[in-house]
Amino acid sequence: MGLLLLFNAFNGLIQGAFYALMALGLALILGLNNTINFAQGAFMALAAYFAFTLVPYVGFWGGLIIAPLLAGALGLAIETTLIRRLYNRKDPIYTLLLTFGLAFIMQDMIRTIWGAQGKPLEIPQFLNQPLSSTYFFLTGYRLFVVGVALVGTGALFGVLRFTRIGIRIRAGNSDLETISALGVNIYLLRSANFVIGIVFAGVAGILAAGQLGLNPNMGDALIMPAFVAIVVGGVGSLVGSLLGGLIIGLASGITTAFYPAASEVVIYIIMGVMLVVRPRGLMGQEGLFE
Repeated sequence: MGLLLLFNAFNGLIQGAFYALMALGLALILGLNNTINFAQGAFMALAAYFAFTLVPYVGFWGGLIIAPLLAGALGLAIETTLIRRLYNRKDPIYTLLLTFGLAFIMQDMIRTIWGAQGKPLEIPQFLNQPLSSTYFFLTGYRLFVVGVALVGTGALFGVLRFTRIGIRIRAGNSDLETISALGVNIYLLRSANFVIGIVFAGVAGILAAGQLGLNPNMGDALIMPAFVAIVVGGVGSLVGSLLGGLIIGLASGITTAFYPAASEVVIYIIMGVMLVVRPRGLMGQEGLFE
């Protein structure tokens, strides 16, 4: 039982890493762009399929770098031509409906180009090897996923804290009108922020595809838990989104060991309890939703 629990907890940690990467991208876009991006899962799937196409030519490592950037470039085109036109409308329902429709369009595009059948993403063979005969679930690839999530998160916080664009993004989250009055091009800033959020989704998609394979709807399984992670961690807090993703992933994994049928439901139970006990989430702003 102990080994089974450890196995499921580690699986939950891996799933939590996917949730965390998705939640970080969503939280970035929600904060500065004031956009509930329901197309985040579709961008994630698209990046995974880009990697699938690139891997035979540039290898897994090249695909891991290039594919999220391609998804980010597409995100930039969509943000500048469609989403930007809705920024002046204060109600986020407009961008929500737009991105909701875009998600279906992008999924159909994936089916048209790559087909509706699932596909495997080839990863380096040495990453597939178990690191221990006893703990067979500890493969190099799973540890690699956790490592990428940690490094990516650290890099994001470094950019936000120590670079000019990162400082402007944080300032814009607090008071967009003031930094606009100071001469900052908020449209360019929002575009850069949107691209960063999409790149995080792309990385999550490629990592997930390496373990679970590809299918056009693969983002659907992660988009709602990612929103839950934001609520649990606290709207407006990137650290909270990271913690929220890891918490619900671990909770789902541990629940699988005892009652598999509730492994998905437990995520929403945690969200419900959090909304009742601490509506602002673990690290949300004081007074938010309270």
